[in-house]
Amino acid sequence: MDLHCFFWFWLIQLYLYAFFLAFSDQDGFLSISCGGSTNFIDSLNISWVSDDSYISIGNTTAVDFTEKSSSSHLPLRFFPDSDIHKCYKLPTKNVSSSVLVRTQFVYKNYDGLNKPPAFAVSLGTAISSTVNLTTSDPRTEEFVWPVTKDILSFCLHSIPNAGSPVISSIEVRPLPQGAYKTEMEDFSNKYPVDPYDRIWDADQDFTPFHLSTGFDIPVNLNMSSVVEIPPIAVLQTARVLARKNVLAYNLPLDKFGDYYIVLYFAGILPVSPTFDVSINGEVVQWNFNVKISEVSALYCTRKGVNSLNITFQNNNFYPLINAIEVYEMADIPSETSSTTVSALQVIQQSTSLDLGWEDDPCSPLPWNHVGCEGNRVTTLELSDIKLRSISPTFNDLLDLRTLDLHNASLAGEIQNLDSLQHLEKLNLSFNQLTSFGSELDMLISLQVLDLQSNNLTGTVPESLGDLKDLHLLNLENNKLQGTLPESLNKESLEVRTDGNLCLSFSTSTCYELPNNSSIETPQVTIFSKKQHSNHNKLLIIVGALGGVLCGVLLIALTLLLYRRRKRTEVTYSSRAEMQNWSLAKVFSLKEIKAATNNFREVIGRGSFGSVYFGKLPDGKMVAVKVRFDRSQLGADSFINEVHVLSQIHHPNLVSLEGFCHEAKQQILVYEYLPGGSLADNLYGPNSKKLTLSWVRRLKIAVDAAKGLDYLHNGSNPRIIHRDVKSSNILLDMEMNAKVCDFGLSKQVTQADATHVTTVVKGTAGYLDPEYYSTRQLTEKSDIYSFGVVLLELICGREPLSHSGNPDTFNLVLWAKPYLQAGAFEIVDESIRETFDAESMRKAASIASRSVERDASHRPTISDVLAELKDAYSLQLRYLASAENEVQ
Repeated sequence: MDLHCFFWFWLIQLYLYAFFLAFSDQDGFLSISCGGSTNFIDSLNISWVSDDSYISIGNTTAVDFTEKSSSSHLPLRFFPDSDIHKCYKLPTKNVSSSVLVRTQFVYKNYDGLNKPPAFAVSLGTAISSTVNLTTSDPRTEEFVWPVTKDILSFCLHSIPNAGSPVISSIEVRPLPQGAYKTEMEDFSNKYPVDPYDRIWDADQDFTPFHLSTGFDIPVNLNMSSVVEIPPIAVLQTARVLARKNVLAYNLPLDKFGDYYIVLYFAGILPVSPTFDVSINGEVVQWNFNVKISEVSALYCTRKGVNSLNITFQNNNFYPLINAIEVYEMADIPSETSSTTVSALQVIQQSTSLDLGWEDDPCSPLPWNHVGCEGNRVTTLELSDIKLRSISPTFNDLLDLRTLDLHNASLAGEIQNLDSLQHLEKLNLSFNQLTSFGSELDMLISLQVLDLQSNNLTGTVPESLGDLKDLHLLNLENNKLQGTLPESLNKESLEVRTDGNLCLSFSTSTCYELPNNSSIETPQVTIFSKKQHSNHNKLLIIVGALGGVLCGVLLIALTLLLYRRRKRTEVTYSSRAEMQNWSLAKVFSLKEIKAATNNFREVIGRGSFGSVYFGKLPDGKMVAVKVRFDRSQLGADSFINEVHVLSQIHHPNLVSLEGFCHEAKQQILVYEYLPGGSLADNLYGPNSKKLTLSWVRRLKIAVDAAKGLDYLHNGSNPRIIHRDVKSSNILLDMEMNAKVCDFGLSKQVTQADATHVTTVVKGTAGYLDPEYYSTRQLTEKSDIYSFGVVLLELICGREPLSHSGNPDTFNLVLWAKPYLQAGAFEIVDESIRETFDAESMRKAASIASRSVERDASHRPTISDVLAELKDAYSLQLRYLASAENEVQ
């Protein structure tokens, strides 16, 4: 409600959100004719454009429209209920703070049904109003909105059984910087009378009792203290107290809520009155003074009210008021984390479907298949949608509590879920999953795990029993066998096992079959018992004896098949034969156990298995990587991997010392680097972050880039690492860096090949988004991952973090805009004030370019290395200069 006293009164129901600032630039006016086919200029010299460029759905028509003695042929756009996204994309790129959005909705029985619709409208993340054309046709809604992005979404939302939304026009007006101090503002007589195209109405229907008649006094006014700058025609009119000493307005409000009030005072009288201002009986300003020829304003809020009494108590001369504005306020829902939004968009791309995922997933209404609590995505249901695999992107959905991927064509092992620490319900049923993977025990909040009707084989991991909150584990209709872990045998946990080969807590009821056995569970037929039937008794006895005999034969056959398999399994009888595979040394399992003191000291863990500290007989320290059974390669693949690794020799790549392939073990022996990984030094439990100066970080980056440069350009065939991350960059005692872990690497065997098509592998936070969406692996995928490492070195934080503001969760999305703008306040505080600005600019630039979403815009590793060397040299010169100044 905005009230201009005496000749003018302004009453506007306006939905205001948060504490806004306003701005002014008439060049930013945008007037859209919804459903219009041509552009035109109206009688007020306002240019109108067709809405074709701002929305791509909906049907158009026109109605004969008469208002205030004027007739026109009015176009409009209407949206059948089948249209899902009824959203206009309004450009606000050149707007610095806030906009006024005015919309007009007209029905006028355009469809001949005489059923005016009702629907909701939203701006950004908030439902801003409900439009009911049954009670008001046409209807105008006006909003003031803070601008945070280049595009503002204005959407119409259908209400069930309430008809199709319609709209006739949209006007967008920039508002002045700093206007409306706390909240936001309004309108007055159409442009050009008002510089912000506000609409002002007379107050004749709201005239307070016992007031003087109105008057109009032309006078030059100083408006420097008021940012909003109401029109002169408004400020030169006023209503003044007559006869009594109290001037009061009683303003009814549409509904109970929070309201923002602006009071305007202009000194158009030859005196300076002083008076008290009260709202609903509470004094908001004592001894308020209106100065001659000056304009001033009061701003205040009232919460939880459904009416307003605004009173001006006489102290000195007559109280005077020129305008009153009242706005309903409501909070704008916070936007969902950009990390979550980006992850969901990548998932949508992988489905090759339009899931209707646009703008914010939680507000104003949740996306299809998505559930939210506030601005956090807590539920994702993608059942019956072909995903094929659980991509690393799922690990970015850190707030998930329910994940339903049943019947989603998933295959292989369960993976890329270990970051979902809040996940309570996981449904992966009715897929083709074959392995539990190694990450389920990381889901510490899991309560329900449904894995029924997959192709899971082998035994059930004992680690599932470590999930303290798990109360339902459904393993029905898989190919599991053996004894269930005792850790699962507890009253609080229901384990369903029907439909498996042989799965039980009792060792006496099951025998373990060899892996990949094709023997099926015996079928037992039960006959109903009949009285006085000796023949049936005989059948039962014979059946029982036959069953025993079949059981004995079955066990014998099983043992026979198992021994035959053992004999035909690939074996290597001599170390000399294995030595022919590669140049690396062959270790026996006995030697490995002796070197590791029977695998005593674990120095690393991963999805592949564990890494143990070892010492060879000659005193050389080594890192021994032992693969889990489920992460082992086939014999030929393992041989090939060893062969490739044994030929890689570079001072910035961790070298392979030897291997062991004995007793079903796949073990790799690497040189040991005592400095730990870069990740450990940056933010591990025993972090040495304070010792990692900027020059040392640059040296580590240069070393790692040299190692990658050798893989991409120096080796034959070329090698794509595929899992570059800070935990795979190791440091020696002098903090020299070496790249390690080529377990996921891919060879590019053809010299002219541009990419390798492969199953997506990698680590959440480092994974190249283009590689994920296309499954085409290139050297540029390593560049993206290395760019993330550079951001870690600059910012001193992990790629994914669940602390702080949601917009900071993803390092790339958070840091990249700052660094591109040269804003170094996000640099790790432990190195601030110690770096050369030009050195940091070079490093920040190459890091930002490396994490471009489009791989073609990323540099090569040679370019990265050259830029890092320059940055390193600049920092060395800076330090030398600083040292000379001290001396």
